[in-house]
Amino acid sequence: MTPSSELDDLFDDVTRPLLVGYVRRDLLSSDGVVEQLVAQMAVFARREGFSMGYTYVERAATSLAALEALVEFVGRTEDAAVVIPSPLHFLAIDGPINLKEIFERATGTRVLMLTS
Repeated sequence: MTPSSELDDLFDDVTRPLLVGYVRRDLLSSDGVVEQLVAQMAVFARREGFSMGYTYVERAATSLAALEALVEFVGRTEDAAVVIPSPLHFLAIDGPINLKEIFERATGTRVLMLTS
């Protein structure tokens, strides 16, 4: 029989607010680093009282398709927040514009930084 603590690790508590991730792959050295960040985000979510959802990964340095999907998702989801690995992941691809404030204002969704 599986101890209840192991079951807790398999299933998120759906009564907690949802946390979704956003990562720009072009800022990382490998897909392995992306996988590590996704795992770290899940730990962060639990520690901060969230239920971890999907992590949106921006694959192309010239596209914002994942960011657009993230904006669409949080627009239809109540009580969600977004976690990013560092402020660099929310810098505009074509310039030094910090998207964090723009994103928060436009969507009403908090953006948190992953901390270790």
